[in-house]
Amino acid sequence: QVQLVESGGGSVQAGGSLRLSCVGSRYTYDYSCMGWFRQAPGKGREWVATIDSDDDTNYGGFVKGRFAISKDIAKNTLYLQMNSLKPEDTAMYLCAIASGSSQSPCLVPRRSQYEYNFWGQGTQVTVSS
Repeated sequence: QVQLVESGGGSVQAGGSLRLSCVGSRYTYDYSCMGWFRQAPGKGREWVATIDSDDDTNYGGFVKGRFAISKDIAKNTLYLQMNSLKPEDTAMYLCAIASGSSQSPCLVPRRSQYEYNFWGQGTQVTVSS
């Protein structure tokens, strides 16, 4: 079982920045997609961004150039740099993995939560106006 642990959330004012991290247990990430989702109280889980086995990235429409997803495979770590934060970005942010293989590597966009096999518990981001 893969374990994912997010960190880096917190409370910031509108316009501020945060960098989220997600550290995974030992796993072959080479062929996988890694993604970020978010969930606000009373709302469904929303896709934020994905990075695939070729390091191609894809973002939700609301991101509009404000966020950047990246990964460090050597450290089993996924990142989400969030800039120009808005109050509507307030949510629990979760990282996830969509598995792939050498014969069928995972490629973007992978927007649906149902395409992901493993999930972290999340880190809370709160943006005040």
